[in-house]
Amino acid sequence: MSIPAIEAHEASYRAREVPEPAQVVPGVWAVPIPLNGHALRSITVFLAETRDGPVLIDAGYAHSSCWAAFQASLAVIGHRIETIRAVLLTHNHPDHVGFADRVRAASGATVAMGRADDFATVRAARGGFLDQLRRSLDLTGAPASVTDTMYTEALDVAKHHESLSLDVLLSQEQELDFGDVTIRAVPSPGHTYGHTVFLDSRGVLFTGDTMMAEGPTQLAIVSRPADDPAGDLLSTLDHIAGLGASIACPAHQFPYEHVATRAAELRAFHAAEVDQVRALAEEGATAWTIAPQLTWKKPWEQLGPGTRRFALMHTLALLRHVERAR
Repeated sequence: MSIPAIEAHEASYRAREVPEPAQVVPGVWAVPIPLNGHALRSITVFLAETRDGPVLIDAGYAHSSCWAAFQASLAVIGHRIETIRAVLLTHNHPDHVGFADRVRAASGATVAMGRADDFATVRAARGGFLDQLRRSLDLTGAPASVTDTMYTEALDVAKHHESLSLDVLLSQEQELDFGDVTIRAVPSPGHTYGHTVFLDSRGVLFTGDTMMAEGPTQLAIVSRPADDPAGDLLSTLDHIAGLGASIACPAHQFPYEHVATRAAELRAFHAAEVDQVRALAEEGATAWTIAPQLTWKKPWEQLGPGTRRFALMHTLALLRHVERAR
């Protein structure tokens, strides 16, 4: 179990509540943003104070309630949107990029994200999110009646705003200087292909959705022949373990200590998943035939439609890694 860096945030997570903003270390703030009506309940964005101005890591949903909550929380910790210098996005999912453009419009902030997650780049290489989902479902080996239903159900919940343009595209590990603070951008594919974690020179690692305090990492959608998000994640976790970070700040759950230990623990979990799929991957096996045999939070038959879709996508990614290793 991860050691919480902010006990109140860990307690709120256990109580299924949204905590108040809190200081992680001097100069770094955790700012939870409620996601009204969403199963996740909240996403935590982070504000890193620097001599050049605050730097925001991640940007919640585009919903007006998220924007209002963010403004109110900034006032509580003594900051204004107009002073934000940069917005660093860990990846391109809608609960992370939502109000980045509004921050830029209000402050002139620079918006940066991994090149492989840039929406224009993704559209050119992979198509839109729904295009990727359709191809991925077709690769699972599930009956057409199942994949058609899963795709149709996803249309109601998988709303991706894919119009955000970036000022800076991050394609390799590099240092971003903000006066007295340096933030290192570290490519960390696995959850998405362009996922990036950010290491603040105060020892804080902003991990996005790559490494929560508890539980597994959801693997990226497999939609092209070269895709191997499980292999990407295993390499990412090895790299994170060696960064020397003292505190990890994920976008969900709560900040925690002993980052290298958690990275090793999570790597072992996903490596065991790969081994389990390898043992089940007989001739003609598909993600559809393997997924019901894996361990999920509930038995396969009891999983809801959305959870079953995520589980099937995750299984496909594990199977792809096994097939590439043969």
